[in-house]
Amino acid sequence: MKLFGPLYQRALVWSRHPKAPALLGGLSFAEAIVFPVMPEVMLAPMCLAQPKRAFRFAGISLLFSLLGAVVGYLLGHYAYEVVKPGLAALGWLTRIEAEVAELRGIVAHSPWRAFWLLVLAGFTPIPLKIFTWASGIVGVPMLPFLSAMLVGRGKRVYLLALVIRVGGERAERALHRWIEHLGWAAMLLLAALVGWLLLRGPAA
Repeated sequence: MKLFGPLYQRALVWSRHPKAPALLGGLSFAEAIVFPVMPEVMLAPMCLAQPKRAFRFAGISLLFSLLGAVVGYLLGHYAYEVVKPGLAALGWLTRIEAEVAELRGIVAHSPWRAFWLLVLAGFTPIPLKIFTWASGIVGVPMLPFLSAMLVGRGKRVYLLALVIRVGGERAERALHRWIEHLGWAAMLLLAALVGWLLLRGPAA
């Protein structure tokens, strides 16, 4: 979280705004396309402030993340070459091209292998935009793509809502304390899944 600096602090301020649900939706939408702050930084304090509405807030975040994922996919598919210089300036081009190379190899064997990769990716701290753009560039079929986004991001936001509702402020403190460790563990699982999918070779 420290990497996000002022943007993280701004998201916490937004979480206490009277129009917080709309801001959460906007943040979730933008994060799937270009914004560097994960919507959980707003979702967690909102769930803590109104536990009975935690799952509603998670649903808002999921819906707008899916909408943003579609926009990111379409931008990757139709506008990648145009925005390459901008992505390079932001420092994202290397990461996106690495994901493109992995996805292209996996999709060549089976689009549904990409589904499992994207499901796990939705639970890591890797920005969602990396995967939405890469999926569009490669041309992952829309059904596996949206299914993966739904499961991957859905389990993340609903699990957070459940943890905050059950554990309250203590759970939020623990989440912020251990988020980096959990994130790196998920990234290791993601790397293991990629390796497994690639080593399996073409589907029979």
